[in-house]
Amino acid sequence: MNKYDSYKDSGVEWIGAIPKSWSLKRIKHTTYVKGRIGWKGLRSDEFRKESDSIAVTGTDFKNGKIDWENCYQISRDRYDEDPYIQLKEDDLLITKDGTIGKIALVEDMPKVATLNSGIFVTRPLNIEYSNKFLYWVLVSDIFSAFYDFNKSGSTIQHLYQYVFDEFNFPLPSKEEQTAITTYLNQKTTEIDNLVIKKESLIKLLEEEQTAVINQAVTKGLNAEVPMKNSGVKWLGEIPKHWEMNRIGFITNKIGDGLHGTPAYVEKSSFPFINGNNLYKGGIRITDKTKFVSEKEYMSNNRGLDKNTLLISLNGTIGNLAFYNTEKVMLSKSVGYLKLINSINKYYVYYFLKSKSASDFINLQLSGSTINNLSLYSLNKFPIPFPSEKEQIDIVNFIFRENQRSDKIIMKVDKEIKLLKEYKTALISEVVTGKIDVREEVMVN
Repeated sequence: MNKYDSYKDSGVEWIGAIPKSWSLKRIKHTTYVKGRIGWKGLRSDEFRKESDSIAVTGTDFKNGKIDWENCYQISRDRYDEDPYIQLKEDDLLITKDGTIGKIALVEDMPKVATLNSGIFVTRPLNIEYSNKFLYWVLVSDIFSAFYDFNKSGSTIQHLYQYVFDEFNFPLPSKEEQTAITTYLNQKTTEIDNLVIKKESLIKLLEEEQTAVINQAVTKGLNAEVPMKNSGVKWLGEIPKHWEMNRIGFITNKIGDGLHGTPAYVEKSSFPFINGNNLYKGGIRITDKTKFVSEKEYMSNNRGLDKNTLLISLNGTIGNLAFYNTEKVMLSKSVGYLKLINSINKYYVYYFLKSKSASDFINLQLSGSTINNLSLYSLNKFPIPFPSEKEQIDIVNFIFRENQRSDKIIMKVDKEIKLLKEYKTALISEVVTGKIDVREEVMVN
């Protein structure tokens, strides 16, 4: 990649050197910035199924554009009350609450539109820059670095206008802005398309894993054995020598966690987990996980053992984890199956990961307004059982097959991560002039 002939210090740590011919501008000197005033915020009961006016929220931002079809509809009176936030084509929007710094360009408005709370509308005050260029500046690392620096020490996630006004950004000529915009549109689209292909490959491999598991735990490993009707519609036929059982008959106890809110502590050795903490067979503690005291943990101890499986009962239903004596306190969204010692917990785990098990769970939820798998449903969960030796053979087969595809998934996942890192670095390098893309655009 080419570089510019000469550079100068921008005076801004996270921007660094910029081409000598470029200038440094500040939002408050170049940009119209307005947001919806809090007391004029729209209420949910004001939204309409159909109207001639739209209110845009941050959740409507999709890949740098606005998903007009899913925007809220509002009355014309509400649109008319604040002309300062009525949108125009090519406006640039940025979220100031929630997920800070999401960006969207206003294009192809189907009808008049205004802002809901949590968003700034921006537009150039003169012809110095185009919003298509500023879009790439704001999605780059230089803006996120600016925001991170200014929120340092603050627990409130909010982009204040007086802070945003002070954002400095490098500004090349209009011709260079056009070249940069064209180049980044092309290159990021190429990267995004490559990421999509790799994500599709991972999805196919995961679907293959699910198919392998389902075949093994419902039909066995020998395609030549005679079959019989399982007596369960969603399960279909199973090998003739297998037996049907219910999870309630292979457990010492089925239960769930605390129905209520415990007293949290700042930090301890006793995480309070929910269904989202169950991940790929283990318990995952995240930065959102809360903690309880040892006394609270002891008073709500469920007496779990190493032959216990954990399963999420609401939210993402069906997440699974083996319990390995971790000192965790369960919430009501986590169910537990204390399996009889003679039962192969790995076989039960793989069956609960199968499509057939997922079909049963969906049947239990069908028609219910509450997205929750009950302990009653868990207790009556039908499960086919081969001999102990065959269970071991099935578990080993699935493990080997999953290990093979997991290696590929990990490799592709790493490639996706590197592509995204490259995209992020490329955007910042281009918008700060560390690389000169003018000839690249001319060649293409």
